[in-house]
Amino acid sequence: MKHTTLATLTDEAVSHNPEIRKKVMLRPGDLPPLTNFSQARFAPGLIAPAHDHKDMYEVFFVEAGNGTITIDGTPHALLPGTCITVEPGEVHEVANPGTEELVLTYFGVLTTPPAP
Repeated sequence: MKHTTLATLTDEAVSHNPEIRKKVMLRPGDLPPLTNFSQARFAPGLIAPAHDHKDMYEVFFVEAGNGTITIDGTPHALLPGTCITVEPGEVHEVANPGTEELVLTYFGVLTTPPAP
């Protein structure tokens, strides 16, 4: 069993924009082929720049706030309760153009499990 609470985890920088902070609840190897299970907090105006993952699905769930995820050039609203899955190779950018914090819980799943 692994028991984790957001209150006990330390903040870490998101690799695409270190101003965005996250708390990682699960890491590689905890649940193969999971890459992470995290919660990120985007202050107003922050953007995780456009990027893709060749070997990973990424799933975002909006906990609070409003934002936009642009996938392959098409913007999609991020509203509380929304779940978006980004497929391998899709270029995506997450932005918080609003005035309140955008809170996303997200995880990644590898298309091919890592070798033991």
